[in-house]
Amino acid sequence: RQNLLITNMKFSTIIVSSGIVSTSAFAPSNVSIRSSTEIMAEKSDGDMSKALPFAPRPKLLDGTLAGDVGFDPFGFAGEDKASLERMREAEIKHSRLAMLAVVGWPLAELWDKKIAGFLGLSDSLTSTGASPSLLNGGLDKIEPEYWVIVAAIAAIFELDSSATKEEKGKKYTPGDCGFDPLNLFPEDKASQLSMQTKELKHGRIAMMAILGFVVQEALYGAPVTAETPFFFQPVF
Repeated sequence: RQNLLITNMKFSTIIVSSGIVSTSAFAPSNVSIRSSTEIMAEKSDGDMSKALPFAPRPKLLDGTLAGDVGFDPFGFAGEDKASLERMREAEIKHSRLAMLAVVGWPLAELWDKKIAGFLGLSDSLTSTGASPSLLNGGLDKIEPEYWVIVAAIAAIFELDSSATKEEKGKKYTPGDCGFDPLNLFPEDKASQLSMQTKELKHGRIAMMAILGFVVQEALYGAPVTAETPFFFQPVF
């Protein structure tokens, strides 16, 4: 009887233990399951792109360069600082050219015939009155001397940029060609960064605008000044 009692006690213990285990399987867990939104919220703001808050910031775009908002979905910045600085140099130069072009393009369409007629010269516009370009045609009207002058000016700025880069070394800022005849560039770092950012933003808008001019004139076959006169003609 003693052996039977011990056996029954062991069997009862096993049943009770099994019940506790099975019940705990359905009881609320103390470990909370966090959503992906909560996990992302815990990330530092510095790890996320300012331009695309839902996407991680590219590692090279740490905000030290002017105009850097962590936007590089196609990875054009490259894999190292050297490639990033080369791309920034190219961006700022294209920005400056675009800002000049976005002003010169419509002004040529508005004034080229008048100025050429006043000087007794033939104008350089196309038959529709559009600025000459690869898509519009009319580049054959441009004198070779003009291209020589443009190439010479570009070479001068490139040489100045290279000289400034060698002179300043690690303190060199991409796009600095040592050209500031009016001393517009401020002295303190915060103001310098602000001015560089403004230049980049205007340049990026200008690159989009000049592309819009080219596409619009290619599609409609008319000068941009005629298609959207409210931008280029006086309202009075």
